[in-house]
Amino acid sequence: MKLIVGLGNPGERYAPTRHNAGFWLVERFAAQTGAVLRKDAKFQALVGKHEASGAWLLLPQNFMNASGRPVQMLASFFKIAPADILVVHDELDFPPGTVRLKQGGGAGGHNGLRDVSARLGAQDYWRLRIGIGHPGDRSLVTEYVLHKPAQEERADIEAAIARALAVLPQILGGDLQGAMLKLHTDPEPRPAPAKAPRPDKAGGAEAGAAKGGQKPAEAARKEAPTPAAEAPVAATAAPSGKAGALGSFFKKLLPDSDPSRKK
Repeated sequence: MKLIVGLGNPGERYAPTRHNAGFWLVERFAAQTGAVLRKDAKFQALVGKHEASGAWLLLPQNFMNASGRPVQMLASFFKIAPADILVVHDELDFPPGTVRLKQGGGAGGHNGLRDVSARLGAQDYWRLRIGIGHPGDRSLVTEYVLHKPAQEERADIEAAIARALAVLPQILGGDLQGAMLKLHTDPEPRPAPAKAPRPDKAGGAEAGAAKGGQKPAEAARKEAPTPAAEAPVAATAAPSGKAGALGSFFKKLLPDSDPSRKK
């Protein structure tokens, strides 16, 4: 592998968002290996080099839908074939905590992949896909990927990135099948909810709960029906037990209470 590309959006505003999972991995790899990422105006990207393998590291500094231009320019300049390129990106189809490696395929609605494929004129580059989960509704995808994950989701994503980093030396060394086997046989993360709650502008379901002034568990308790044992007893309930027996006894003793004795 001669080029590792992380996909994301530039700037502090987007740094903590789900769409920047590709940036997160490449930045962590650079920090762990001592590679320095520097802004290169010629390639419109942050560029570094992994000295041990000689592979280039690239973070495009265009927005996501224009990610392909820096990839194409650097690959063309250093004569790197698409099959020697690894693109790291966020993946809606996998829950947080999942990471998968594959070669080729379509863009799957990912604007960054679509532009990379168009600029390279090929789809046979490798992809390292980091699961971020799905909001449950297609209309919510843009808002979802451009907001930061909840704390628990972020922890799962970071765990997936750690597993990917553990096999990255195999990938760089050309043992892609071995790396794939390792990643794909790791224990699966805990199941994600069938439909994630709609994130608000503050950055997720947790913020929405805070605005409402109550935690989700508290809201559920308020909506729960009253147990049957706590329902009020009807005022017209008939007497029973000893009270009923005494009433019948006094009726027999009092003459006026017996209709058959009236004249």
